[in-house]
Amino acid sequence: MAIVLVVAYLFSGPRESASAAFHAGSADSERIVAGEPWRTVTALTLHADLSHLVANVTAGALLATAVCRIVGGGLGAALIVLAGAAGNGLNALLQGPPHVSIGASTAVLGAVGLLSGLAFVRTRRAARGRGRAWLPLAAGLALLGMLGSDPRTDLGAHLCGFVVGILLGAITGWSMSSVPGRGAQRALAAATAVAVAASWWLAVRAA
Repeated sequence: MAIVLVVAYLFSGPRESASAAFHAGSADSERIVAGEPWRTVTALTLHADLSHLVANVTAGALLATAVCRIVGGGLGAALIVLAGAAGNGLNALLQGPPHVSIGASTAVLGAVGLLSGLAFVRTRRAARGRGRAWLPLAAGLALLGMLGSDPRTDLGAHLCGFVVGILLGAITGWSMSSVPGRGAQRALAAATAVAVAASWWLAVRAA
C-alpha cells in the first residue's frame, strides 16, 4: 500500500502543480454528493507535498501492518481502504461544499480505529477483561490526538475515518470466528486493488 502511494505521487505530483489528477480525484464534497463517490477512494492516493506523503506512508505502513497481522493482508487492506473511503464520504456529507480533501490520512486514522475496535471486542470477550474493554478506545483516541490533530490537516476527515474504523473493527471482531485463509486473503487483496483502479478509471472518464 505504501508503494502504491509513492507511485501515485510520482504521477500526480504535489498539489501546487494543479495536475489533472487533483482535478479528477480529490474528495470534492460537492462532486461526491452530486454522484461521484469514486472520489472518496481516489483522494486517498493524492498528497499535497512530499512531507505529507512521507508522514502518511510512514504512519500508514506501521498501522496497516498491525491491522493485517490481526485479520490477514487481504482483509486488512480491504478494511483500511473501506474505512478511508467511507470516512471521506461521511466527511463530505458533514462538511458540504466547497470543502475539498486529499491524502491517505483518513485511511491511516481508519486503521487506528480498526485496531481500537478489534481490541475492544477481544478485551470484551475476555472473562476478566470486560471492565477494561474501553481502554483500547481511549488508546485510539490518544493516537487520534497525536496523529490527526494538526490544525493544518483535515480534522473532520481524520475523525470520520477513525469513527468508521472503530465500527468496522468491532463488526469484524464480532463476526470473524477465524482469520480467512490464504485464498480468501488473495481474493480480497485483488478486489481492493481493482476497486482503487476502477475508481481512478471512473475519475478519468468523468473529468
